[in-house]
Amino acid sequence: MRPVRALGAAFAIVMLAAGCGGGDDSSGSGGGGVTVRAANGQVTIQGTPKRIVSLSPTHTETLFAIGAGAQVVAVDDYSTYPANAPRKKLSGFKPNAEAITAYKPDLVVLSDDMDGIVKALEKIKIPVLLEPAAKSLDEAYDEIGDLGKATGHAEQAAKVTADMRAQIQRTVASAAKGKGLSYYHELDNQLHTVTSKTFIGQVYGLFGLRNVADPADKASGGYPKLSREYLLKQDPDLIFLADTRCCGQNTASVAKRPGWSSLGALKKRGVVELDDDIASRWGPRLPQYVATIGGAVRSASAGR
Repeated sequence: MRPVRALGAAFAIVMLAAGCGGGDDSSGSGGGGVTVRAANGQVTIQGTPKRIVSLSPTHTETLFAIGAGAQVVAVDDYSTYPANAPRKKLSGFKPNAEAITAYKPDLVVLSDDMDGIVKALEKIKIPVLLEPAAKSLDEAYDEIGDLGKATGHAEQAAKVTADMRAQIQRTVASAAKGKGLSYYHELDNQLHTVTSKTFIGQVYGLFGLRNVADPADKASGGYPKLSREYLLKQDPDLIFLADTRCCGQNTASVAKRPGWSSLGALKKRGVVELDDDIASRWGPRLPQYVATIGGAVRSASAGR
């Protein structure tokens, strides 16, 4: 597994996640409680949680964006945003029930059920919301709604998702359609990438871009590793680097790779350096990612 800083980064968590929790059928459970349908079933939360532990960087961002930040007492070591999130020595990859319970949580939020942590926490009567990596934009919005309902911030969550939708729609509408333009999204410097059927690929699909990795995806579930020869032959118009933090990649470094200096994206300034974290999370900062893609599409279209 590549040494990513995010997401859990999409390449780490999305590969592990199966299905998305939620739906719109959260309901009051009486006694000031609320029931939310997550990936681990119907979860009833009595009262408003005041000691939340998040083991997912995306959900940490969401909790703070919807106004529940003051209720968060601990987050995992990959939750790098916002800066004031209470990062602790907790892991979403190797969760430890004892370490989590030390913070006396009345709600734990995570995106993957590693090592049976969900049942371990449920066994000791701690409410757990399992909200896996989103497979679509609608699922991303749905999960934000779930967290809003679970934390007493339903209205704020609805506003966040409405703003996200509006920003993304404006970006896509203002960008020249990328039909005919091809792209490659790099997850690491070993040429792991994504295809159009992944969440990340669907984001690029909003602009009508063609993913050069699609024909190469045989049995990798949307995350193939390309060969150097294959990529050079495909000669994508745009190259998006989502390994700038984890792997120190940038325009200058990829230009030094054998054969890469001949790629059209290098010649026409079509290499885009992404923020690994923003590009690998499906939360409130998604519009920033979309805006970066939109800017690249406009520039590439103008240069055709």
